[in-house]
Amino acid sequence: MKQPLKSSPPFDAKAFLAVVGVGRTIKKYAKERVIFAQGDPSDSVFYLQRGKVKLSVVSPRGKEAVVAVLNAGVFFGEGCIVGQAVRVASAVAMAECTVVEVSKAAIIRVLHDEPNFSEMFIAHLLTRNIRIEEDLVDHLFNSSEKRLARILLLLANFGKEGQPKEVIPHISQETLAEMVGTTRSRVSFFLNKFRKLGFIEYNGAMHIHTSLLNVVLYDNGSEQKDIDDVDDIDDIEATDVASNTEQT
Repeated sequence: MKQPLKSSPPFDAKAFLAVVGVGRTIKKYAKERVIFAQGDPSDSVFYLQRGKVKLSVVSPRGKEAVVAVLNAGVFFGEGCIVGQAVRVASAVAMAECTVVEVSKAAIIRVLHDEPNFSEMFIAHLLTRNIRIEEDLVDHLFNSSEKRLARILLLLANFGKEGQPKEVIPHISQETLAEMVGTTRSRVSFFLNKFRKLGFIEYNGAMHIHTSLLNVVLYDNGSEQKDIDDVDDIDDIEATDVASNTEQT
């Protein structure tokens, strides 16, 4: 009697990304190390196993903007799959990171062959697309105060699966300003304001309280979007805050 063929175990996407294999390498990056730079050849996709990564873009005039801050469990650099020849952003480790690099050929092969992996990857792309749309709406219609509050809440994982992290690692005011799309003096001003209102605490690490949601959910009418990003008003705010927040 012919024995039935044993079915192979289901494909484990997380296990695939946890070990070195054909077209896959695992690398560790120290804080501030560049994973890839804007303009580098785009020939692989990255998966962040551990740590935190900053994606940023520099304009032809040298102005830098932070596109995203990524936590563990996400892909980045996926533009090569659809023919992106060079990197349009730079990826820099914000803390010690473990990153899986998957070649373009290997990622395309597993996407074609493994439905479980394809499902995981599509879910990532849809989540990223939703976040980009939310960021665009936030930038177009909200004041820099609200944008900063939202970014702090996102860094603390509010609104995501799992428990929010009340404490977020050290992040400079320059980086927050690049994420918000404003100047460091405005970020310093609003951090002081949030602290005085009891929404945050900071002494090295920053403690985020759920009450910060009030800034995002309610409009107190104190700031108009059309004047919010005028650089001239920075001089008014800078006098009160420079000495109090330099350590952040």
